[in-house]
Amino acid sequence: MNATGSGLIDWLRPGNSLKEPRHMTRTLIIGAGATGGALGARLISAGQDVTFLVRERRAAQLAADGLRFRAPDVDGMHTVRAVTALDHADPLDLVIVAVKAPALAAIIPTLAPAIGPQTCVVPLLNGMAHIDLLERAFPGRVLGGIVKIVATLDEDATVVQMTPLCSLTIGGLLGDAVPDNISRTLDVDGIALEVVDDIASRLWEKWAFIAAAGVITCLFRGTIGDILAAGGEAQILQAIAECEQIAEAAGHPVSAAGHAQSLGLLTESGSAFTSSLYRDLRHGDPVEAEHIIGDLAIRAAALQVSAPLLNAALLQLRTHHQALIGAMAAAS
Repeated sequence: MNATGSGLIDWLRPGNSLKEPRHMTRTLIIGAGATGGALGARLISAGQDVTFLVRERRAAQLAADGLRFRAPDVDGMHTVRAVTALDHADPLDLVIVAVKAPALAAIIPTLAPAIGPQTCVVPLLNGMAHIDLLERAFPGRVLGGIVKIVATLDEDATVVQMTPLCSLTIGGLLGDAVPDNISRTLDVDGIALEVVDDIASRLWEKWAFIAAAGVITCLFRGTIGDILAAGGEAQILQAIAECEQIAEAAGHPVSAAGHAQSLGLLTESGSAFTSSLYRDLRHGDPVEAEHIIGDLAIRAAALQVSAPLLNAALLQLRTHHQALIGAMAAAS
């Protein structure tokens, strides 16, 4: 482990003089990209005790330049604690998972030393497969979490929050209470925190929207405005209906407000909206196709819900993945 990665071990070792006071909630954020970096910057500004678990390259950036964060209301830099491993660490109080789904399986074994009987794990991923995966690894320790933020990692590794919106919704997956120390830790300036008792339904509602947006933009390869101008309104409405029917069959019907929001965003004439799934696909970034589209298709089949557009989008995404594999094999 490099020098950057050794800090957490020293910090957590019993009896070490660097150890924080016992009342301080010890928070680990996995990932210091757009979402993790923005949330971490807000928590650090509020005086919270935050450590980032990141890859070697990001750790080096943070060690050299700190965490640079720019938003409509702030522009500054934070000196942060960044680590690349958690070997032999004592359990933490709060772990926020802010990475994309393809990275999750490899992270869980690394994360295990930090999870104790009082640790709360809050994943901020789309879909539901990550919930199942984390709950199997750390039963009873996982909360549901939804973040809404428009942010990016700039070319110089600055975390840029592009609009004032930064909301975080959390709740127990079975309606159980969120520990007071966790809600207090996350209730800081710049983060609009909501603690709810129906987080599972909220997660399904967001998943239905994200999946419908992914189906539409990936299948027809364009913005909502362009798809509508090409005559695709009926297909957009069908994709929304398919995803919402799956959610309803799973016992989590989309609310009237959620449905109205999906219609508003996905049928707006001239809209430049595209899904994050499509943007990642175009940029060559890791794609959450199986996590968002594939898992929903599996559940649709199990629930006997017809979803032809969902399955067509999944086939296209898998074909694209196979083409990439073939290109890499040919290049090697």
